[in-house]
Amino acid sequence: MTAAAFTPGDGPRHNQTQSVTVRVPAKVNLALSVGPLRPDGYHDLATVFHAVGLHDEVTATTSDTLALTCEGEGQAEVPLDGVNLAWRAAELLARTVGRTPAVRLHLTKGIPVAGGMAGGSADAAGALVACDALWGTGLSREELHGLAAQLGSDVPFALYGGTAMGTGRGEQITPVLARGEFHWVFAFAHEGLSTPAVFRELDRQRATAKEEVAASGVDEELLRALRAGDSTLLGAALRNDLTRPAVSLRPDLQATLLAGRDAGAIGTLLSGSGPTCAFLATDAVRAATVAAALEAAPSVRAVRRALGPAAGAHVL
Repeated sequence: MTAAAFTPGDGPRHNQTQSVTVRVPAKVNLALSVGPLRPDGYHDLATVFHAVGLHDEVTATTSDTLALTCEGEGQAEVPLDGVNLAWRAAELLARTVGRTPAVRLHLTKGIPVAGGMAGGSADAAGALVACDALWGTGLSREELHGLAAQLGSDVPFALYGGTAMGTGRGEQITPVLARGEFHWVFAFAHEGLSTPAVFRELDRQRATAKEEVAASGVDEELLRALRAGDSTLLGAALRNDLTRPAVSLRPDLQATLLAGRDAGAIGTLLSGSGPTCAFLATDAVRAATVAAALEAAPSVRAVRRALGPAAGAHVL
């Protein structure tokens, strides 16, 4: 796992600064194993998070009141009130340290909205780090992690970046060794997909089939591929339990996955709960070939290339 990019509590504070910008990465789940439904309505998960070089930026500026603005990828679909995780992150941090959440947050988005790449969670992590720096609150990494976990299952990983195992609801983070870099191509869909809807469909399918659901876990082959930095082995080990329910809800995703495979991707994967599809390539040349093929696919709105792993939330 790449070392955490942010160092809360270390170095000079920014409490006299009027504006702080934090860059935070998207994630792809290299493995996503979903256990049985728990009494609290969540599922036990075992996942391997992998941060990639698609980013949002969160700028926190001194203000008299809490406000939120947005530009970039999917901006029309981003809520600009208390529904937004970045807004809630600022409120939570302010409440924790006993101050008023007087800050203007501006999101510059490069991560797709409702795309399975944790863009909202990334914004929440970015807001925590930006407000901590702007207000000079000096919270430790562990304290910020605790706040992040209250906001959502994917938020803690966005603080750290790199590659890591996520367990529990995904909020318990353990570093995973990943050598080298991996070439990714991401195909954005024309419409988003609701994460709760995908999990409900998974539960429905399992109940209909009367499946015995095993405890969640990650295949050792995937971890071995990461340790070796072997993209071919990694491509063969990619797994996502949410693929079947997501494709059931959105059959066009199957066409996207097949288009990337036919173009030469060595691994195909639904990113999180979708609908973004991720494709692993052996090198930059092959990634360009896969990207060109996907750009021509009717089921694809836009294509982006990125390297992984990427650094977590960090002040620019």
